[in-house]
Amino acid sequence: MLTKKQLNGNGHVRVTFILPPREAADVRLLGDFTEWRRSKPMRRSRDGTWRVQVDLPAGREFGFRYLVDGEHWENDPSADKYIPNPYGGDNSVVVT
Repeated sequence: MLTKKQLNGNGHVRVTFILPPREAADVRLLGDFTEWRRSKPMRRSRDGTWRVQVDLPAGREFGFRYLVDGEHWENDPSADKYIPNPYGGDNSVVVT
């Protein structure tokens, strides 16, 4: 799930990335905004969901995916849209 909040006066949107509960020791967010190299670690909430907030420039689109336990990639089921990636799958997209 994605939630978005316009930040006042700085042209950015705070996006909260929320992945449904799953058995995992580590979940990381990667995307265009991390150059697909630097991951953003997600934290498990009391309700079992995994969350992280990122401030992104408004009026743009960013591809992203979740890396679970360093082994497999997952898309966000509530992404704004999906685009093909060069590995034969799709990437999630958030529109700010």
